[in-house]
Amino acid sequence: MNIETIRDYCISKEGVAESFPFGDDTLVFKAGEKIFALVNLDGDLSINLKCDPDLAIDLRERYSAVIPGYHMNKKHWNTILLNGTIPDKEILSWIDHSYQLVSGKG
Repeated sequence: MNIETIRDYCISKEGVAESFPFGDDTLVFKAGEKIFALVNLDGDLSINLKCDPDLAIDLRERYSAVIPGYHMNKKHWNTILLNGTIPDKEILSWIDHSYQLVSGKG
């Protein structure tokens, strides 16, 4: 998965805006006023996504590329290292889940 795919997928969702509120190396996607995805553009590509706490733990146990959210509430956020070990379809479904959690849209 690459940044272009992530960006196109995130901004295609209803009511989503992108910005760089934390500096040039972190692309942020919001649904309304709530963040649902943060993409690290500096170094190895990764994405932070909001997640149901029980699912977050399950994903961390199943995938070594899923770790507690970097600089985020570790209970509700995961960081996914986009190193090719997780199928793109899975990552896109996790983006959907994060978007649904903050927007209330299914």
